[in-house]
Amino acid sequence: MMTTNDTPETLLEAVKFFDDYENCHRLMVSLRWPDGAVKCPTCGSDHVTYLANAHLWKCYAKHPHPKFSLKVGTLFEASPLSLSKWLPVVWMIANCKNGISSYEVGRALGITQKSAWFMLHRVRKAMHTGTFEKLDGEIEVDETFIGGKARNMHKAKREATITGTGGKDKTAVMGFRQREGEVRVEVVPNRKKGALQCRVRENVKAGAAIYTDKLASYDGLDKEFRHEVVDHAIEYVHGRVHTNGLENFWSLLKRTLKGTYVAVMPFHLHRYLDEQMLRYNLRKELDDAGRFLYVLAHIVGQRLTYAQLTGEVG
Repeated sequence: MMTTNDTPETLLEAVKFFDDYENCHRLMVSLRWPDGAVKCPTCGSDHVTYLANAHLWKCYAKHPHPKFSLKVGTLFEASPLSLSKWLPVVWMIANCKNGISSYEVGRALGITQKSAWFMLHRVRKAMHTGTFEKLDGEIEVDETFIGGKARNMHKAKREATITGTGGKDKTAVMGFRQREGEVRVEVVPNRKKGALQCRVRENVKAGAAIYTDKLASYDGLDKEFRHEVVDHAIEYVHGRVHTNGLENFWSLLKRTLKGTYVAVMPFHLHRYLDEQMLRYNLRKELDDAGRFLYVLAHIVGQRLTYAQLTGEVG
């Protein structure tokens, strides 16, 4: 498998490096088939031959689609865009701290904004990092609301959109931050006790220390966890009891959503959360090339069609 020593170190180097198809070929083959045995993505057979002029493999098993490219079976499948365009986009979204606008990608690649938007969402699907492992140690727990500010809206839109105060017409997001560890965030239906405490039990190991604000929805957690509360009406830090690390993540997230993406539909919000989580959790562990390879390692079996993205099919 290729390592960071075999890949570029900067975006400029990446654009030049992946402009050569042979570099794209070597990288993709090493990621998809690290043992060197290329296998048909349809039937799994290794009885294949490479057609160099067409940049395709041919499988000798009998099935409807014997020929396949490097893209088949990945999030790049069925895209008319070359890997020389796809791979720099993966690099940018994996490493740009505040995200990358579809308008900017469209201008850079010479494609429509709609195509660039579709590309970015396909990469975000590969950035999802679900796990059943529960967090332990000291865990900050907090929630926030995502949505436009009423004062920034046109009067007509404000009257149609804002029907209450607070977070009534916004999307609730809950987060967990393990001290000296990872952040996990997810969309939740509301901030009621049932919804929030269910997520705490799903994500945090019983007996762990959890720090929250004084929201009543967290009452009763001290029966299963070492639950300590900081009252933000009085103070933001009480010894080790605070949620400042998670507040920092909320600041980064909202800066990305408001500054780069501007308008995000609730239907798509979970993918933007996956994007921000991955960059945040790998910010110290890996360099730019490492984060790029990490995302690429998760592209197989992650196809997302435009109909699925827009909700036209399940």
